[in-house]
Amino acid sequence: MKFPFSELLLDLFQYKDGNLYWKKLISKKTVVGKLAGSKLNGYKRVAFYGKEYYVHRIIFAMHHGYMPKFIDHIDNNKSNNRIENLREATHSENQWNHKLRSDNKSGVKGVSWASRDQRWKAQCYVNGKSHQLGYFKDLTEAKNVVMQFRQINHKEFMNHG
Repeated sequence: MKFPFSELLLDLFQYKDGNLYWKKLISKKTVVGKLAGSKLNGYKRVAFYGKEYYVHRIIFAMHHGYMPKFIDHIDNNKSNNRIENLREATHSENQWNHKLRSDNKSGVKGVSWASRDQRWKAQCYVNGKSHQLGYFKDLTEAKNVVMQFRQINHKEFMNHG
């Protein structure tokens, strides 16, 4: 059963190809049939009745009848709000699917240089807990260990970077 908020969303917006369009005139700024929302930090947002919402959260609620705490963009593209690209996730699952950080020096997610040991340190997280996977002379070996760990523990949320 859908909760009343999703009914309101279905009344206000039309979903088409990952975008929302206004179905109803609710303020001087809304135009029926016009693309709803604007972009900030890569995410599309829309405001109505005094509150702002991320478009991907509205789209998920319109299709599933509820709004989970976390929604993951499967392809990591914050602007791709097609329903097929959105899935419910835990905070950890959402983190697992992140891209390689721009400040990563090894070029491998979960691998860093341990200068004290003069080796590559491999580590991964599962549900907020850090798992030390070892120290390796060879970067490729550290990379393989991390990737294997992710395949086993992160499953469909696995992202190697």
